[in-house]
Amino acid sequence: MSGVAIYMEGGGRGPDTRAALRRGMDALLGPVKRAARDKSLRWKLICCGPRDEALRGFRNAARNGEAAIVLLLVDAEGPVATGPCEHLHARDGWDMRGVDATSVHLMAQTMEAWIVADADALGRYYGQGFNAGALPRAVDLESVAKQDLERALRRATDGTRKGRYRKIEDASDLLQRIDAERVKARCRHCRRLFDELGGMIDAARGKAVAR
Repeated sequence: MSGVAIYMEGGGRGPDTRAALRRGMDALLGPVKRAARDKSLRWKLICCGPRDEALRGFRNAARNGEAAIVLLLVDAEGPVATGPCEHLHARDGWDMRGVDATSVHLMAQTMEAWIVADADALGRYYGQGFNAGALPRAVDLESVAKQDLERALRRATDGTRKGRYRKIEDASDLLQRIDAERVKARCRHCRRLFDELGGMIDAARGKAVAR
């Protein structure tokens, strides 16, 4: 089937929170989504909740030929020193034999690294009381431990009217506001996702949509 299907970790267990996260990630991936639609490729992003469910959905879709391009997107949950498949095998014990490495992508070390990458967007969202100085200054946000990123976000947002950052409630809105170029500049695995997915879409056969 002609199209793109991305199976993503996150969104909790409820349909409403999964739908909210999907809207956020769809917005962040807007440039590649538009490129897919320009080639008449159907676009499907599925927030699966637990990472094991994301893997299961990805495997089933790839096996059944659900789409021409099928990707897995999960948190790395720790430092990444190898390729994504090797990392997930070592950390989660997943059998990645036979899986095309270009179809496996990581949010390293966690999705919060992508959110923290655009302090200006965070400041606009949280408004008065937001403490940008609490955010990590590292150019390479993937070098910052998951727990340190989460702690920094809590400190930065504690004094705001919206209150402390809440993953399920706030991530979707923030993903719709952050600048993908800033994220790619500070998170190499995000850049890899855009580059490889964009390349797959460019190479895909499909009739361009009339403009």
